[in-house]
Amino acid sequence: MKIETEIREQFKKTFGDPAGTMYASAGRINLIGEHTDYNGGFVFPGAIDKCIMAEIRPNGTDRVRLRSVDMDDSAEFGLEESDKPEQMWARYVFGVCREIIKRGGRVGGFDAVFAGNVPLGAGLSSSAALESVFAFALNDLFNDGRIDPFELARIGQSTEHNYCGVNCGIMDQFASIFGRKNKLIRLDCRSMEHEYFPFEPEGYRLVLVDSVVKHELVGSPYNRRRESCERVAARLGLDCLRDAGYDDLERVRGDISDEDYSRAHFVIGEKQRVLDVCEALGRGDYETVGRCMYETHEGLSKEYEVSCEELDFLNDVARKEGVTGSRIMGGGFGGCTINLVKNELYDKFIDAAVSKFEARYGHKPKIYDVIISDGAHKC
Repeated sequence: MKIETEIREQFKKTFGDPAGTMYASAGRINLIGEHTDYNGGFVFPGAIDKCIMAEIRPNGTDRVRLRSVDMDDSAEFGLEESDKPEQMWARYVFGVCREIIKRGGRVGGFDAVFAGNVPLGAGLSSSAALESVFAFALNDLFNDGRIDPFELARIGQSTEHNYCGVNCGIMDQFASIFGRKNKLIRLDCRSMEHEYFPFEPEGYRLVLVDSVVKHELVGSPYNRRRESCERVAARLGLDCLRDAGYDDLERVRGDISDEDYSRAHFVIGEKQRVLDVCEALGRGDYETVGRCMYETHEGLSKEYEVSCEELDFLNDVARKEGVTGSRIMGGGFGGCTINLVKNELYDKFIDAAVSKFEARYGHKPKIYDVIISDGAHKC
């Protein structure tokens, strides 16, 4: 693998012998269930064949020395709270170290070089992959694997909250840790109960069309939408919108803002769509899966308002080309659409998406075929 070779060369050049141990953790797609994780609902993600890899070697000190191949940058820091590095990319690793230590785990100094092929800003959770590969590796190297995988996912989530300024849910880190080849995961984000569903759709392909519109979630509308949901849940006397139905929402409509109503209306519908898609997959009904994907996009665009012109355009192209299902994927404000495409329509759809998008916006979208793969592991 090209990435692994490049990492090993950089590691030897930067830190010398002996070699470290190689680990990997995946980015993720989410077939359905967007912005439901922090509302206590269901999501349906899977790890993909795009990953972050890291070569790591304990160095016997209390210092961490990092090299990011993709950023062409280095960082060094200690393991105390006051040692937080300046570079944002390094804070993801620092945060993982600190969250392990806060939980009573052990972290010593180490040297690491990492790189990946998870596209940045495309909604594939490159940050969760980075957090998960280091959480998994540091658990293996310094804690003999004693930290529970659920806790590893929470360590990544807490890193986002406490060191990176994003009040995210648990889905991304969970998928990066728990992903399995050819399986999607229905995760109950409140109970953390999960179930694996085989996903090898005969006659279909999953393809991401990246608008190359980058989004920045730190201090962004992402947090404001979460606050909307929390206000509605509080008005209903609930801990989260997971327990709300449309009738409950209508009962308090006069007491909440139109904006908060729209946000909650989407989340309540999306909760049910995840369950509908799981049932549809069980009977091989990909037309229902696709219909739910289009409904999700409509809600994300019109009610949750996290889409953008470019993503709505790509969704329209997919519909006109007969694509079975298409929707914006990820936190929003840019990134990809995820598309469930019949094999015989694939080439025609890609040609149309690329040519029409370029004609409208002056640049080509990027195309990523994805396969459902394993999550965090030692290589």
